[in-house]
This record gives sequence, structure tokens and C-alpha cells, in this order.
Amino acid sequence: MASGFFAILDDIAFLMDDVALATKVATRKTAGILGDDLAVNAEKATGFLSERELPVLWAITKGSFLNKLIIVPVALLLNAFLPAAITYILLLGGLYLAYEGVEKIIEYFFPHPKEEQSAVKVIEEQSAATAAENEKTKVKSAVTTDFILSIEIVIIALGSVAAENLPIQILTVSAVALLATVGVYGIVALIVRSDDAGYKLIKRSNDKGFLSKVGHVLVKALPIMIKVLGAVGTVALILVAGGIFVHNIEQLHHLFPNLPSIVKEFIAGLVAGLIAFLVFTGFKKLFFKKKPAGAAH
Repeated sequence: MASGFFAILDDIAFLMDDVALATKVATRKTAGILGDDLAVNAEKATGFLSERELPVLWAITKGSFLNKLIIVPVALLLNAFLPAAITYILLLGGLYLAYEGVEKIIEYFFPHPKEEQSAVKVIEEQSAATAAENEKTKVKSAVTTDFILSIEIVIIALGSVAAENLPIQILTVSAVALLATVGVYGIVALIVRSDDAGYKLIKRSNDKGFLSKVGHVLVKALPIMIKVLGAVGTVALILVAGGIFVHNIEQLHHLFPNLPSIVKEFIAGLVAGLIAFLVFTGFKKLFFKKKPAGAAH
């Protein structure tokens, strides 16, 4: 009886060792996409009033957890019974990411007249109801983008343990999904709250000495970090999308073999995003034309 119990413990110990090793390999393979995920979500989690930053970030984090709870079992089931479907899901997700990245670039060069003010200033001038609606919309957008990036993370992690048995696949993919959510949004929280930490250091040191200098650096650095992360996040969207296309479309994979992969992926993401943007914009103009003022209902 006792020997059987210890045998079970040994089996569990060996399983955990295998899972730890597989998780390490999977995490290394998803490091690039996790960096992209961080850049994208840090940019999306900013632009709110100070007291709303953490509640908004928590709402996005909960959405990310829910995304993983949906994606992990579905990915495992598809991998077991319909592996070809995973490729098509990835391509659709890549098209969405490419569209969003190109849309940001176009908005930067051709800003809408009503969106020229900074996000924080706009929110301050809005009514409570409008600000709440804006917050809800941005959270929804962030969770949607997280869903697409989470699919890529889960699929890459699953691919790294495709040759292992089912228990190792389940535990490894679940561990990577959990680490991705906790790690990414933990770092995002540190970034968006760094200015508050700076203000506290300044206040605590009475604006004198080394701590005060560190505080001022943190306060001044946040706007710069947000701008940099916004730019990096946009490029990341296009690169992730391009990577999905290049790695899953045979013709693109073998096209221009001497071209550096990062350049090929960026071009593929940019072209696909531009096509998606033009098609979607044309669709909106065709089917959702605004009625002229004073027109009869």
C-alpha cells in the first residue's frame, strides 16, 4: 500500500519535471510574442485618469484570463481532432492584428479632427457617462486584441510540446498561458503606475536628495515610455500578423528567401493590413452611409 503511494508520488514528480522543462522551452519560443503582447497592452492600458488606471487594467486582466480559459481547451481539442482549423484561426487573427496596426498608422498621419487632443484631456472634458463608455470601448478593444495574441501564444506553446503526451501538453500550455497573463499585466501595471511611485518619492523626500531625483525621473519618463510603447505596440501588431502569414502560408514562406525574416514579416503584415483597411473602409462607406443633416427618417 505504502509502496504504491510512493510510486504515485514518483510519477507525479517525474511529470512535474517534464512539465517544468517543457514550459521553459515553450516560454522561450513565445518570448517574442510575449514582448509584443506587453507593448500592445501597455499602450492600450494608458490614456485614463490616474484613479481609473488600475481598475481598467484589472478589467483587461480578467478579460485576458477568460480568453485563456476559452482558448486553451479549444486549442487542445482542435489539435487532437481538427488540427487544420488552427491554421485558419491564426490567419483570421493575423488579419485582424494587421488591420488594427495599419489603422493606427493611418490615424497617426491623418488624424481625425475630433481626436487631436490627448486621450487624458478628452476624458477629463467628457461627461461621466461618455467617459465610462469610452473606457468600456477601450477595455473591449484591449481584450479583443489580447484574444488574438493569446491564440498565437497558446498555439506556439502547444506546438513546442506536440510530441509529448496529453497530460504534459495540458499542463505546459496552461502554465504558459498563466505566466503570460500574470507576467505581462504585472509589468504593465508597474509601467502605468510608475508616475505615482515617482510622486510618492518626491513627497517622501520633501523634494530633496537622491530619492527626489529618482521620483522626478519616473514622473518625466512615463509620457516618453507611453509614446515609445505606443509606437512599438503598433509595429508589434504588424510584425505578429506578418509572422502568422509568413509561417502559415506556403507561398509567402518561400517568397524572397534572401530577405531578412523580420522585413518579410513586416511587409506581409503591412500589405495585408492595408488591404483589410481598404476593404473594411469601403464596406462601411457602402453600407453605413451617414444621412445628411435634416434628412427625413
